[in-house]
Amino acid sequence: MQKEIIVIIGGPGTGKSTIIDGLVANGYCCYPEISRQVTAEAQKQGVEQLFLTNPLLFSELLLEGRKKQFQNALEESHKIVFIDRGIPDVVAYMDYIGDSYPSFFDTACKEYKYTKIFILPPWEEIYTSDTERYENFEQAKNIDKHLAATYQNYGYELIEVPKDSVANRILFILDKISK
Repeated sequence: MQKEIIVIIGGPGTGKSTIIDGLVANGYCCYPEISRQVTAEAQKQGVEQLFLTNPLLFSELLLEGRKKQFQNALEESHKIVFIDRGIPDVVAYMDYIGDSYPSFFDTACKEYKYTKIFILPPWEEIYTSDTERYENFEQAKNIDKHLAATYQNYGYELIEVPKDSVANRILFILDKISK
């Protein structure tokens, strides 16, 4: 049985988590975005925005968490596993802020390969900020460009999910993976 590990990417506020929640509600195996978990843990320790305070440490924690998600996905009994953001997101965000990172970030992006990548475009009408999402919409658009370029640099073909209702976006994704 060929395991499909599918990643849903996009800048902040594009609807990734909502789509993941919808896929879960439809019985699909999905892994949530772990940066909120890492951020929440740091906040418990008194660091309001770990990504802004110590981007390299934050990114190393994300990288480890995303590698673990990939390994766990391989062991799932489900044929298809959806993940909210993948390993190359870490590199894209480091490039976005202009920070350097160790070569093992690049190695991980080459070593852990996903089956398909769906990208959600910036969508101002649904964009909102919250305690973990501090970027404004212009920054979100810039992050989107970095994500697309990074994934393409690692050889991925990006499938853009149209701006539509959550149900139709999910149908679009499911249609693209059944072919």
